[in-house]
Amino acid sequence: MAVVAEEARVTPAEALPVADPAPLGLAAFALTTFILSGHNATFIPDLIWVGLALFYGGLVQLLAGMWEFRNRNVFGATAFSTYGGFWLALGVFVTFATLSKTFGTAITTNKADLPNALAWFLLAFAIFNFYMLLWSTRVNVAVFGVFLTLQITEVLLAIGFFMEAHGHANNGWIHAGGWAGIVTAAVAWYTSAAGVVNGMAPRAVLPVGRPIWGELPLAARPEAPLPRRVEG
Repeated sequence: MAVVAEEARVTPAEALPVADPAPLGLAAFALTTFILSGHNATFIPDLIWVGLALFYGGLVQLLAGMWEFRNRNVFGATAFSTYGGFWLALGVFVTFATLSKTFGTAITTNKADLPNALAWFLLAFAIFNFYMLLWSTRVNVAVFGVFLTLQITEVLLAIGFFMEAHGHANNGWIHAGGWAGIVTAAVAWYTSAAGVVNGMAPRAVLPVGRPIWGELPLAARPEAPLPRRVEG
């Protein structure tokens, strides 16, 4: 009696649907930005943001970026991975400056070095953020709003730290950057919330808008905060 074995069909791993990591990445970015910005705006104590920078804004956002690679979303992967690295780098820098006498002495021997270093750090990320701001116009209005408010925040803070490095402490620019950062956090939280609730509903509940410039080939759910390309 012949036995015919049926060939099992195995679905490739890359074809399996995965949860959208963008709402998580945006939430991690928003909360960490809010706490640090609250300090810059002078109503939240300092250093409480460091743990968040290392684990939530840093590690969790980096993981979201890695999952965006899996989703074939080059914009989301680049944005989340970069700002995950941003928070990790800033958190480690402040940890070393606070806990290591050698590191702290090296960065504070010249009084201007610390604010100058922070200014260049923020300016470098503002350059990255600028071209991501331009390309966010091809995603949707909500994501564009996140990068626009973040661009303003980074520029204000960079100016403030440069002025502090040149002897103009309490110049008001950092305080203004703190309030701009709170607006940034609010916009990012909204975009994250839209991604969560829209992913749970048959149609969009919170609007995120259409692309401002051009049309991106979208997945089946264009209301997602960072829709990925679909393969033709």
